[in-house]
Amino acid sequence: MKQLLKKYFETSLIKKITVALIAGIAVGLIFGENASVLAPFGDLLMRLLQFIIIPLILFTLIVGVNQTTIEGLGRMGGKVFLYYVVTSAIAIIVGTSVASLFNPGTGLTLDGSESFDSPDSPGLTEVVLNIVPDNIAVAFTEMNLLGIIFTAIVFGIAISYLRSSPSNRDIGDKLYRGAEALNEMTITVMKGILQYIPFGIFAIIAGIVGTQGVSTLLSLGNFILVLYVALAVQLVLYIGLLLATKTKLGSFFREARTPMLTAFVTQSSTGTVPITLNAAKKLGIRQSLYGFSIPLGSTINMDGAAIRVAVSAVFAANVIGEPLGFVAILQIVLIGTLATIGTAGVPGAGIIMIATVFAQLGLPMEAVALLAAVDVLIGMGATALNVTGDLVGTKVIDKTEKNKTEAEA
Repeated sequence: MKQLLKKYFETSLIKKITVALIAGIAVGLIFGENASVLAPFGDLLMRLLQFIIIPLILFTLIVGVNQTTIEGLGRMGGKVFLYYVVTSAIAIIVGTSVASLFNPGTGLTLDGSESFDSPDSPGLTEVVLNIVPDNIAVAFTEMNLLGIIFTAIVFGIAISYLRSSPSNRDIGDKLYRGAEALNEMTITVMKGILQYIPFGIFAIIAGIVGTQGVSTLLSLGNFILVLYVALAVQLVLYIGLLLATKTKLGSFFREARTPMLTAFVTQSSTGTVPITLNAAKKLGIRQSLYGFSIPLGSTINMDGAAIRVAVSAVFAANVIGEPLGFVAILQIVLIGTLATIGTAGVPGAGIIMIATVFAQLGLPMEAVALLAAVDVLIGMGATALNVTGDLVGTKVIDKTEKNKTEAEA
């Protein structure tokens, strides 16, 4: 037993996850819906990841803020936000272009039995206000990532100020050392959670395959295929960005594949944050950057979801026999980009974004109900791309910061 455990711990995480994926698919196909008995193991993984998110973000950011200047933090923050907005717009353009080329939904009709109640979107203003929590405790209990990021940056800056103050330097240094110690403790806990990930992924994928089956895949296969083609095109654009900044693709994807696979199975950008932060650290990215770019990206940078919105809009238009014109496509780009940011941190954000765009374009909400049949299958790919986009952006921006540092030196 000891030898078996030793062998398990010595095996790389990506190998264990790959085996878990294959085993989960096999169990799902063999046992069908009975595979859902494994659901508690998947739920435990999600709980563990949610459990570690707050301390990981809080202490990583506090320590990271103290490793750079306020000017540097502001410069990197501006680059991160610009990258997220631009790539979200590009993702919608990619999704619309690919969908317009293949025209998914053509020939399908709505039989009138579908129904869907559009959820309310919180709007961009509400999201911006939520960045500043009126109660720190509530921000933490409600997993308000934007509020937690704001709190960590504010207290990190406060510690940095104390450390630079002659009269309070000792207090600032003690607080910083305490934050460093807590950060290391959190990382140690995270290492333990990483060992459980393959078991959780095995349970989740077995349940998904068992309940979805092949029939669901075939029912809207054209739509699913077009969506994944669009996701692949966006991934190629990411690769172009990495090459432009002279990033070694092999080393990047060696670390990125674990959060990509985890996001694919769990369908949760937020839940994958601990894994993505760990990958960013292994990629040698500065902590002062990835400490806020990754958590922020998990809430407002959803390129995969943006592509999903665009392809869904073209699909719905084709179903009702009214292909989208140039003006409607421009509306998708503008509304979709704003909706991506405006639904930050909201459960079911993908559905809200689709409903928001459909409402603006006058597309039938019944089409959303039709797409719900393959929600899991399209959500998996979209979430994986969301996480990939966060890591790519963080790596690219880190490269530009390193070039700036070298130029100044």
